Amino acid sequence: MLEDKEKLWLYDMVEPGQAGEPTVVQLTAENITEYARVTQNPDTRYQLPPGGETDPVGLVAMPTMVLSYAPLLREDIAQANGFVAQEASPTHRRQTPFAKCEIRWHRVAQEFDIITATRRVLEKYERRGSKFVTFRVEATNQRGESVADYDYTCIFDYVQGRKEVPQEQGSANPASRPEESPHPTGRLLTYDTAEEGAQLATLALSESQDIINAKDAFRLAGEHNPVNIHTDEEFARQNIFSGTVSSGPAAMAYVDQMLARSIPLRSFYLAGRLLLRAIEPFRAGDTVTWQGEITGKRVEGDKKIVEFRVRGTNQREDLVNLSDAAFVLP
Repeated sequence: MLEDKEKLWLYDMVEPGQAGEPTVVQLTAENITEYARVTQNPDTRYQLPPGGETDPVGLVAMPTMVLSYAPLLREDIAQANGFVAQEASPTHRRQTPFAKCEIRWHRVAQEFDIITATRRVLEKYERRGSKFVTFRVEATNQRGESVADYDYTCIFDYVQGRKEVPQEQGSANPASRPEESPHPTGRLLTYDTAEEGAQLATLALSESQDIINAKDAFRLAGEHNPVNIHTDEEFARQNIFSGTVSSGPAAMAYVDQMLARSIPLRSFYLAGRLLLRAIEPFRAGDTVTWQGEITGKRVEGDKKIVEFRVRGTNQREDLVNLSDAAFVLP
């Protein structure tokens, strides 16, 4: 009865092609800098200079900022099609958590760009009893050029029960604002120096509830829903992870930062691809170390492509996320 009254956007009500309203966001030096801050990236390429003024070209955005300037907004898709998203329901509120996401970049996004984003349901499927919905988001700039697109998969129904909070909880307490640091330009790969099996530069980051809250609050489009599994402990305890956790987009930003220690930034934006699959939750107090290796290289026409695999492991040696990436290297 309540579900009928609310017209909840349950799995059976989801149909490929259902779309939300377009959004328009302007990239500024301030929001590019703030995104880097809330994703714990101290790289000075994404920071306002000391005088507060950038050069005429402007700051370049972190590649994974596409998840913020062209956000998914699945609650808006539900509303545009006459439904109430489960996350927005006042009576049957329930999370449809992140499962995986694949981003494909096509050109640089930078300060002064005006980004229009469209979003729709791409597909739905069942696997091992759980039910998944994949959304397609596409971002274009003010010239009508494709900047990036991504496929974002959520778990609408899960059958394996809840994941308990580990007895051995993490105790890391990272600073909420990392110190700025220059980009390590001396170790960047080229196609000729990339050897299959070679290891990438690693990255270790710790999470805190303050950092999780800051990332969740950073929003460039759409309304913020404070009742979620990232910031609302009471609500989170009732959902799949039994407590608050860091988000999938935050994890992708961390992998972005890790890969940028070995990969030229322009290689992200020139037909780069990153797929991240969530395995175990990244909780406040945890420290995750990302390690990567080169898994293959090939030439397609005039493109020299190198493939990578990245594993994120926490202090309990749990595999937190697994990523695959491919970039065109010089």
